[in-house]
Amino acid sequence: MRPDDSRPAGDDPSPTGDAPRTVIVMGVSGTGKTSVAVPLARRLGWTFREGDDLHPQANIDKMSAQIPLTDADRWPWLRRIVEAIRTEHAAGRSVVVTCSALRRSYRDVLREADPEMVFVHLSGDAGMIAARMAGRLHFMKPDMLQSQLATLEPPADDERYVTVDISASRAEVNEKVTTALASLAGTGRPSPNPSSA
Repeated sequence: MRPDDSRPAGDDPSPTGDAPRTVIVMGVSGTGKTSVAVPLARRLGWTFREGDDLHPQANIDKMSAQIPLTDADRWPWLRRIVEAIRTEHAAGRSVVVTCSALRRSYRDVLREADPEMVFVHLSGDAGMIAARMAGRLHFMKPDMLQSQLATLEPPADDERYVTVDISASRAEVNEKVTTALASLAGTGRPSPNPSSA
């Protein structure tokens, strides 16, 4: 699957537009997940949920202290995201969510909320990502990037996803996401080696 959505607001990137849908904007910290997800949600006319806002305070405290999260730390956070998605769907709203979703097992948990959710994987050079992290105010500091990159398991061909290179300008990245999602809607299934350079 590929994320590139260049369609007007309110268009649904899934082949079944009647039921509420889910797009997860994923990737390591510093890839610009929120910067992509907010305009995407606005363009689609969907709800936006910031995954970081659902972290328990204990997780934020650990990351602020440059202590990598363990799976035991992440499971409650992922469950909160699942419940947030279910709440939006119960109200009839489709949703765009930011979440690092680094491992396949984490994405499997998220799919409990919507087996047909699409993951938009933002990917880029580690040096560029680190430079971006150094220039922002966030509890996740550049020193934590290597642990996230070591944890990352990119989506597999049997998952519904699109990969977008973030090296272009923000506007170009957003356009790539729009175009890829539109392409995915046309196929209704994962495509081999999905990516958008």
